[in-house]
Amino acid sequence: MSDVALSVRDLKTFFYTNRRCNKAVNGVSFEIRKGKTLCVVGESGCGKSVTAAAIMQLLPTLSRIEDGSIVYHSDHGDIHIERLARNGSQMRAIRGAEISMIFQDPMTALNPVFTIGFQIAENLRYHTAMRGRQLRDKVVDLLRTMGIPLPERRAGEFPHQFSGGMRQRAMIAMAMACNPKILIADEPTTALDVTIQAQIFELMDRLKREHGTAIMLITHDMGVVAELADDVAVMYMGNIVEAGTVEEVLRHPVHPYTRALLTSMPVLGKGKNQSIEAIPGSTPDPFDRPPGCQFAPRCPYRVDACATMPAETHTTPTHRTMCWRYEELAADGA
Repeated sequence: MSDVALSVRDLKTFFYTNRRCNKAVNGVSFEIRKGKTLCVVGESGCGKSVTAAAIMQLLPTLSRIEDGSIVYHSDHGDIHIERLARNGSQMRAIRGAEISMIFQDPMTALNPVFTIGFQIAENLRYHTAMRGRQLRDKVVDLLRTMGIPLPERRAGEFPHQFSGGMRQRAMIAMAMACNPKILIADEPTTALDVTIQAQIFELMDRLKREHGTAIMLITHDMGVVAELADDVAVMYMGNIVEAGTVEEVLRHPVHPYTRALLTSMPVLGKGKNQSIEAIPGSTPDPFDRPPGCQFAPRCPYRVDACATMPAETHTTPTHRTMCWRYEELAADGA
C-alpha cells in the first residue's frame, strides 16, 4: 500500500482580472505522505496559499484550475479533486472530514456571531451522526485536547472572547474534529508569540504521530521548516524551484533562491556579528514577468541561459530543482 495521501501533478491555477491573466500557480508537482509533514516555503505571493485553496476547492470566483491533477488517495480509491464541482456534494463530503484546513487568520475564518462550540459542532453535525449530549461532549473533549482551559465554559464563548492562541487552537480543534487524513495548515502561527507557536507546532506534531495525519504546512520561516518538516518544497513565482527531504534541501541546497532564503535568516548561537544577507530586489509583477527563470533578475548566479526557463532536474531520486547551474552549486558545497 502506498504511503502517499495526496498527489499534485503539474497544477496550473490562473486568476483572470481586468482582461489579464495571473499565472499564480504554474506547473506545480508534489506529494503529501501519510504521517509526514510537507513544508511549502517561499516569499509572500509565490503561490503557497493558492495551491492550498486549489486542493480544498476554495478558489475565488475569477480563478480556475487550468491544467494538472490533484489526486486524493482515499480508503475507497483515488479521487480527482480537480474534476469535482467546487460546492458539489462529493467535495463537501471530503472537505472538513477527510481533508481539513487551518486558515492563516482565525479571527476572519471564525464566524463572530456564533459560539466556538457551535462552530466546531457544525462540522461534526454535517459529517457524523453525533447529536445532542454526545455532540456537546465531543466538542468539549476536542477543546480540552487542544489545551484550552475550562473547555465546558469556553465552548459557549464567542471568538472575540478568546486570545489569539486560543482562537488558533479552536481552529485546529475544528479541523481535527473528524480525524482527517490530510491537514493543510496555512501559516497557522502568524502574529502569535513564540511560546504559543511552539505549543501549536507540538500539538500538530502529536496529531501526526498519533493519528498518522498527512500535514501540508505553509510557512515562510525556515526555522519552522528545520524543526517540523520531513519534506520541503521551495516555491517562487508559481513554481517549485527546489524540493526534497528536509536534509537535502536545508543542508545541500542547489538552487540560488533556497540559499538566499537560508542566508537571510539569523542563526541561533552565532551572535550579533553574524552576516545576514537580504535577498536583493523584489518579486516581479505577476502580470509583467521576466522571460525564462523568474528568479534570474535577483540571482547572483545568473547567466545567459537563464533567459530560458530551466527544466526540472533530479539530483537524487528525492531531490529536484529548476536551475541551469545546479551542478556547480552542488559541487561548491556552500
